[in-house]
Amino acid sequence: MKLDSKVPGGPIEGKWDRHRFELKLVNPANKRKFEIIVVGTGLAGASASATLAELGYNVKTFCIQDSPRRAHSIAAQGGINAAKNYPSDGDSVWRLFMDTVKGGDFRAREANVFRLAAVSNNIIDQAVAQGVPFARDYAGYLDNRSFGGAQVSRTFYARGQTGQQLLLGAYGSLMRQIKAGSVRLHPRAEMLDLVLVNNEAKGITVRDLVTGEVVSHAADAVCLATGGYSNVFCLSTNAAGSNVTATYRAYKKGAFFANPCFTQIHPTCIPVSGDHQSKLTLMSESLRNDGRVWVLKNKGDNRAPNDIPETERDYFLERKYPAFGNLAPRDISSRAAKEVCDEGRGVGPGGRGVYLDFSDAVKRLGEDKIRERYGNLFEMYEQITAENAYQRPMRIYPAPHYAMGGLWVDYNLESTIPGLFVLGEANFSDHGANRLGASALMQGLADGYFIISYTIADYLARTTPGTVTPDHAAFKKSQEEVTAVTKKLLSINGKRTVNEFHRELGRLMWENVGMARSEQGLKRALERIPAIRSEFWENVKVTGSGAELNQELEKAGRVADFLEFGELMAQDALHRNESCGGHFRVEYEMPDGEAKRDDENFCYVAAWEYRGAGKAPELHKEPLAFESVKLAVRSYK
Repeated sequence: MKLDSKVPGGPIEGKWDRHRFELKLVNPANKRKFEIIVVGTGLAGASASATLAELGYNVKTFCIQDSPRRAHSIAAQGGINAAKNYPSDGDSVWRLFMDTVKGGDFRAREANVFRLAAVSNNIIDQAVAQGVPFARDYAGYLDNRSFGGAQVSRTFYARGQTGQQLLLGAYGSLMRQIKAGSVRLHPRAEMLDLVLVNNEAKGITVRDLVTGEVVSHAADAVCLATGGYSNVFCLSTNAAGSNVTATYRAYKKGAFFANPCFTQIHPTCIPVSGDHQSKLTLMSESLRNDGRVWVLKNKGDNRAPNDIPETERDYFLERKYPAFGNLAPRDISSRAAKEVCDEGRGVGPGGRGVYLDFSDAVKRLGEDKIRERYGNLFEMYEQITAENAYQRPMRIYPAPHYAMGGLWVDYNLESTIPGLFVLGEANFSDHGANRLGASALMQGLADGYFIISYTIADYLARTTPGTVTPDHAAFKKSQEEVTAVTKKLLSINGKRTVNEFHRELGRLMWENVGMARSEQGLKRALERIPAIRSEFWENVKVTGSGAELNQELEKAGRVADFLEFGELMAQDALHRNESCGGHFRVEYEMPDGEAKRDDENFCYVAAWEYRGAGKAPELHKEPLAFESVKLAVRSYK
């Protein structure tokens, strides 16, 4: 199958406007005839559901939580990017575009990135109109702060609660449509299968997480907005319920999975404290605006941080990357932190941490100002660590965070399965090999508010509404397959818990497919994962039944998918013989330790096609052409 990105021709600044004009439309009276399924109620899913319903479509929205307000988007803390240039410091749509392409290490589709930058300003206007309480300066204008990978202040924020506040805005719009009857919300429902009719996406099969009932829902098109897959590492900054199931099962039905090895390690997380943890806690990257990152110059110094004089501190990001300093991009900052810890200069238990110090900022601005900017983050840190970060530096360490890989989509956000659209973190399209901070919220809302409504109409205009109902044989078959897997999991009655298998897989993935990867480690992972998976299906213990609320059963299905997906991830990392962004192969690095990209051989999107159980997936390549930004060595020095 040849991948067709459907990127329109012509100058990049006019591609989206011209494309919107060329897309087919559905007239208002006909929109009422179409049913659209949206899976996920984070920023991408909630905004898409609200927008499509506002236009007149009938929307069915599904979320695994009891309320859309609990979607993982609430965990995004630091801000959302837009090119409004309020500080007049040189920002523009073009600069945001170029920063994003460079930040992704030239592994994103150029046209998608420019569109994202172009609609960014509209997102802020939309959110303000919804009442999102962005921070404002003394005069009442919207305030901005900086994030890694940029030399301008373009990030709009609401203290350390930006994701939550933006989600409440989208949630309000969604609930308005639910009240109007345009959206039917299905909470506590987990998608377990994608249903195809004549090779087109026409519905989903879900399990009611309260009653255990397995039911199917038909529609004219399906949108997946189910987030990322970083919980393949077990411990990550993602909510414990975040998983790969929806996208992975779509992959098994024919949707290509693109760049699965592109995962982001976030540099500012609270270090691991023990095996009792189910997740890790993110400290917003925005803290690096005022916090300075440092470690000891000498190994084995156990003095309290406030007793270490300036001459004995190594502000390693400022030393290595003077042009960007503490605001170096996430992948580079994470590897730099790992490097100094591997040298034996880390801090805290086990030496797996670096300091994030606010003493200079408190002296310069006063504690009240720092509290105004980041107060809830400091409170959260103190509740978890029992340490006051106003008085002593925070301890941070890199941790799995965001998934840049995802289902392959074309310029219309449509996957390789006709009628299946993928939004937000669940697709691969905008961030390349490394996501710049404050761009996740931007992409989710751009896809949901400003892109999908145009592109899905083009597909629907070519289809006849209501041609498939849940009575179709494909839905019955799907329900039978889902029920069979549930019965199999419950029947094993082994001796090891689901969590034990998840932790074992997570450790293997972190050690071999984590921050630094090698051919030897990746082959070790590919040898070990099938063995873990085999034992899982012979020895997992899932208590309870399928006809009730059963969180062990939920976790078992998700971990079963991780045990397959982890292998795909390692295969993708092994085939890509270069280092770029979050994918760092130790065999491919520059003399100074930076990533060594291979544009001649790997300047493409790696899209993997499922070929069946026990068979190797097939690699398809989408070449990446850079017409507006020249390929260059990525440097932040």
